[in-house]
Amino acid sequence: MHFDIIVIGAGAAGMMCAARAGARGRRVLLLDHAEKIGERIRISGGGRCNFTNRTVGADNYLSQNPHFCRSALARFAPSDFLAMLERRRIPYHEREHGQLFCDESAGDIVDMLRDACDDAGVKWAFPCAVKHIERHAGETVKRYSVATNNAAFSCQSLVVASGGLAIPKIGATPFAYRLAEQFDIPVVPPKPALVPLALAPELLEPMKVLAGASLDAAARFEDTAFRENLLFTHRGLSGPVILQVSSYWQMQEYRPGRKRPIDIDLLPGLDAGAWLAEHRQGRVHLANLLAEHLPRRFAYEWCMLQGGEKLASRPLGEIGRRDLEAIACKLNGWPLMPAGTLGFAKAEVTLGGVSTDALSSKTMEVKAAPGLYFIGEAVDVTGWLGGYNFQWAWSSGWVAGQFA
Repeated sequence: MHFDIIVIGAGAAGMMCAARAGARGRRVLLLDHAEKIGERIRISGGGRCNFTNRTVGADNYLSQNPHFCRSALARFAPSDFLAMLERRRIPYHEREHGQLFCDESAGDIVDMLRDACDDAGVKWAFPCAVKHIERHAGETVKRYSVATNNAAFSCQSLVVASGGLAIPKIGATPFAYRLAEQFDIPVVPPKPALVPLALAPELLEPMKVLAGASLDAAARFEDTAFRENLLFTHRGLSGPVILQVSSYWQMQEYRPGRKRPIDIDLLPGLDAGAWLAEHRQGRVHLANLLAEHLPRRFAYEWCMLQGGEKLASRPLGEIGRRDLEAIACKLNGWPLMPAGTLGFAKAEVTLGGVSTDALSSKTMEVKAAPGLYFIGEAVDVTGWLGGYNFQWAWSSGWVAGQFA
């Protein structure tokens, strides 16, 4: 059975690609090893799917080539995806930081993409596991053969949209990376991204008293900082601000040298040194003063960690200037060294993937393998939390569908 295009992976990028290619009149087969398509879409955003963001740019993505994503994002922008939703009359709303969610159900987007594929004449094969792929050198019509557990297919163009390693419980596999290696295409080692961070036992044990505390905070790694909710857990650090900064902390794995910690600002937007100095002549205890901006239990336990009962229940006027300056520095920049992450099972997405050096940023085609394309999470392009990764899926999928 021959097709113009075979797309492997019926997720966000794969369905977008297949629908676009089919709309161009290409004969398309879309296959997936899972029994249900678009599960990643269905479970995202608490079932409402944070499908894009009002403001999307290259600065919202991490990659060994930070400029690679510019072309695809410009060719299919958030406004283009919103136009699809509006034609379908799918209601949506905006939350903080420009995040856009479905009003009703993420299933609305899955249905929209599936119908777009059906309208474009796309053929489906799922569940259908790929067993082997072969490239036919010198041929232009039948470039690739795809052997599956159901049947054998051939195609002129093969698009790999099988995703990364995040959330293995819904079927994530290293398929894309293994195929890339089969064809000698470089892969940036994949790592968990947008993921909670674990702390070493010697650091975690005294901090367990903070578990369950949630507060507005800023987290910084090197020159990058985010401000959102921070959650202390029995395993380490979580919450949106940690997920955001975790990707940047993970990036240092690709660089030689000593690992650096992240810095937590417990009083973002407030100069802790000046604020403490203002109250130094009073009789207020440090923990009580901190409770003006931090949860009361957290304020007390944090002071206990820094200096015990003498610090927590001591009037500011009795704390030495140098000690108070040290406390202020920690309040605005508490250094914590993660021991690692909680892994792909807890990660939102994958950092790394098929090297962008091997791909055309205009078409997503492998430069050294005509007719072979990689899109979506399989590629070394990782977005921030907030709809950016779905937008990369839509954009890279649309571009490949336009040119494959």
